[in-house]
Amino acid sequence: MKPLKSLRLHIGIFGRVNSGKSSFLNAVTSQSVSIVSEVRGTTTDIVEKAMELFPVGPVNFLDTAGLDDETELGKKRIEKTFSALNRVDVGVIIVDNKGFLCYEINLAKKFKELNIPFTVVINKNDIETISSEKLDEIKQYTDYVIQTSALKDKEITDKFVNCLVKILPDEFINSPKIFAGLISPKDVVILVIPVDKEAPKGRLILPQVQALRELLDEKCISICVQEDELKEAINLVKPKLVVTDSQAFKRVDEIVPKDINLTSFSILFARLKGDLKAFIEGVKGLDSVKADDKILVLESCTHHNIDDDIARVKIPKMIEKKLGFKPKFEYFTGHNFPQIDGYKLIIHCGACMTNRKEVLSRILIARKKNIPITNYGIVISYCLGILDRATKVF
Repeated sequence: MKPLKSLRLHIGIFGRVNSGKSSFLNAVTSQSVSIVSEVRGTTTDIVEKAMELFPVGPVNFLDTAGLDDETELGKKRIEKTFSALNRVDVGVIIVDNKGFLCYEINLAKKFKELNIPFTVVINKNDIETISSEKLDEIKQYTDYVIQTSALKDKEITDKFVNCLVKILPDEFINSPKIFAGLISPKDVVILVIPVDKEAPKGRLILPQVQALRELLDEKCISICVQEDELKEAINLVKPKLVVTDSQAFKRVDEIVPKDINLTSFSILFARLKGDLKAFIEGVKGLDSVKADDKILVLESCTHHNIDDDIARVKIPKMIEKKLGFKPKFEYFTGHNFPQIDGYKLIIHCGACMTNRKEVLSRILIARKKNIPITNYGIVISYCLGILDRATKVF
C-alpha cells in the first residue's frame, strides 16, 4: 500500500513566471511532471507529484503558478498559489539571477509568519550567475540557498535533499505517533470497529488501519471487535485502553467499566493531526450557539452522502438534541479554506486524508477570527456527556 498524501511531507514550489519551477520539479523527480515552456503562465492550477525522496521518505510536491502573473486569470491563479501555503510543510522559492523582487520578499515574509521552513534555489546559473549583492539580499531571509541549473546540473537532486534535511520540521524527523504516551509493549488494546453503512465493503477505514498497524509495531496485543462482542472481549481480558468509532461512543461507554481508559479514533487523530487542547476548548462554543447561528462543517475528503452520514445526519441530530433546537449547518469539502466570517462554530473532520500542517493552519485562522473550532469526535463525546472520560487518558 502506497503512503497516502496526508502522510507525506508537502513541499511547495513557488516563484515568478518562467523562473524554472517546473524545470526544477522535473529535474528533482527525473520525470516530466510539469509542462515546461517559454510561454508565460504555462503552469495554471497546482500540479502535484507524490514520490519517494531518499532518505527523506514519502513526499508530495506542489508546483504552483507564477507569483507575478498580473492578468485577470493570473490573479485567480495566484490566490490558489497562496492558499496552498496552508498545506505546505516546506517551501522552495525559485529565482534567477535577478534575485529577490517584491514577490519573493512578500512570500518569504509569509513563510516566516506561518513558521514554514524554506530554501531558495537560484536557477539558471548556466546562463548567468547571480551577483554577490543580490545573493546577500536573499541571505537576509534564509541561509539555505542552492545555486544550480535545473537543466544542466546533474547533482541538483543531491543538493536539494541535503538542504531539505537541514530544514525539515521536527515532526518529520521524529514522527508523532497515534498512541504516544498511552501504551507499552504487551498492553491489551481493544478496537471497536462497527460494520455499518459508512464502513467500506471488505476493508477498514484509514484511521483504523493506521491505529492497528501502530499497535502491532509497538508489540501490543490488539483485539478488534464490533459493539456486540465488546463485553465478551472485556470479560476475557482486561484491556489497558478501548478505542471506539465515535458513532458507537454511547453504547461503548455504557459497556466499558469506568476503571478502563476509553477514547475514540477521531479524538486520537485530533491529537495527531491538530491541537487537542484547542479542539476541547473550542467545543465549549457550542453552548453559546443560537437558533439562527451558522455552524461550518469541514470535510477533507469527498464522498457520497448516505442516509446515516455522520457529518450531515448524526452530528446535527446530536447537537439539536443537546441544544433543544437545530442551528444552520453549512458544509465545505476540500483543501482550500473557505471564508469563515459569520460562523459561530467550526467542526472539523478527523483529518485522516489531510496533513497536520493544513489542520493547524485552519485552527490558526479560526483563532485569529475568534471562531471556536472543534472536531467530530470531540463534539460527539461532548453532546453525549462523556468528553471528560474520552479525554482523561491524555
